[in-house]
Amino acid sequence: MSLLQELRYPSVSEIVASARALAAHRPGLSTLRQIGVSRAGRPLHLLSVGHAQRAVLVVAGAHANEPAGGSTLLSLAERVLYDVELRTDTSWHFLLCADPDGASLHVTPAPRTLLDYHLGFFRPAGPEQPEWSPSVLPPDRLPPETRALTRVIDELRPYLQATLHGTDLGGSWVQLTKDIPGLAEPFAKSAAELHIPVETGASDAAGWPASGPGVHVMPAPGSDAAYPSMPDDARHSTWYHAHRYGGLTAVVEVPMWASDLVGDPAQHPAPAAAMRGLARRLRLDARQVETVLTEVVPRLPGPDGPLLRAAKWALELVPGLADDWVRTPPADTTKAYVGSVDAFGRRLPLRAAAMLLRVLQEADDRAAPRLERLVASWSDAFAEHFGARWVPLEHQVEHQSRTVVAAALHARDNAA
Repeated sequence: MSLLQELRYPSVSEIVASARALAAHRPGLSTLRQIGVSRAGRPLHLLSVGHAQRAVLVVAGAHANEPAGGSTLLSLAERVLYDVELRTDTSWHFLLCADPDGASLHVTPAPRTLLDYHLGFFRPAGPEQPEWSPSVLPPDRLPPETRALTRVIDELRPYLQATLHGTDLGGSWVQLTKDIPGLAEPFAKSAAELHIPVETGASDAAGWPASGPGVHVMPAPGSDAAYPSMPDDARHSTWYHAHRYGGLTAVVEVPMWASDLVGDPAQHPAPAAAMRGLARRLRLDARQVETVLTEVVPRLPGPDGPLLRAAKWALELVPGLADDWVRTPPADTTKAYVGSVDAFGRRLPLRAAAMLLRVLQEADDRAAPRLERLVASWSDAFAEHFGARWVPLEHQVEHQSRTVVAAALHARDNAA
């Protein structure tokens, strides 16, 4: 297998073609149907395997910059198609890509370095993300992708929704809207076998209880958020829509590049000072991008496109998030948590710079070379500081697939 083939993530059209072939192979058992369209008119497809009333829903492509989910979804669908035990009393349903518009703008199917990844980077602003939009928009303004997803949940009433996510650099972790007893052991075993670190202090799950290393259970609605400034709250996302039918959601995260810095459970010796330093760097890095943005905005044609909207949205998060970080950290702050926050702090301005760079390159703006240097230096520093090592695509897919199957089996057994 060539390096390019090994690193390559399939496009949405390739995922659809593969799903169509799977459905055609066993037409009495599986179907592929369109369940909606995106804002730009791209079709949203659902592959279903089995006819049992009890259902699992698997969602890929909710974030355009997290491409492993498409490969995992196809691997899971094929496994379910040929594994009678998995579908004996359970039907499986696969939303091939929740955001095909976003996927069309993230253009790094075969990244060899973090710089490659960022040169084609896209992640929509929060209100334009299918899973997150209900936490920041009123019901009458939800995008069609979100409405299609919630309609499918209303139709299937899944006991488990598994949504496939990933991170550029770090480790693997799981976020659960309700606990799944027994999941932590197979999750940790799979990660160890495939040499993927478990992100025990994921900043995405700050303040959440853990049922095992890297397996985080979301606090109940009404609990205080760890980062009050963040406009989106997972407890108002589509992840909670399955609860109205007694179900739950498992969010399974896998890294493209691994780092052991996010898996150290030891206590951090000086967490308050570390968090102040990370907040200070976040503000300084964001200011460098904002300086370029302020200069170029008068030269750019309007209205803002999705790349520029996303870059501005990312920068708007910085002041409040930095303030959140300098509040008194919990007494049990671990090195893993500080490492995860460190990665997030590098990630946010880097992504804004990368998306703004693409806007400036398209406009042939004279400020583009300045951002090119910034994106390159930040990408290299990110990889070097965290000792980034590539996780083979087949390992990303295998670990995510194993975790989804384990979640489905344990959630089923616990409900029985």
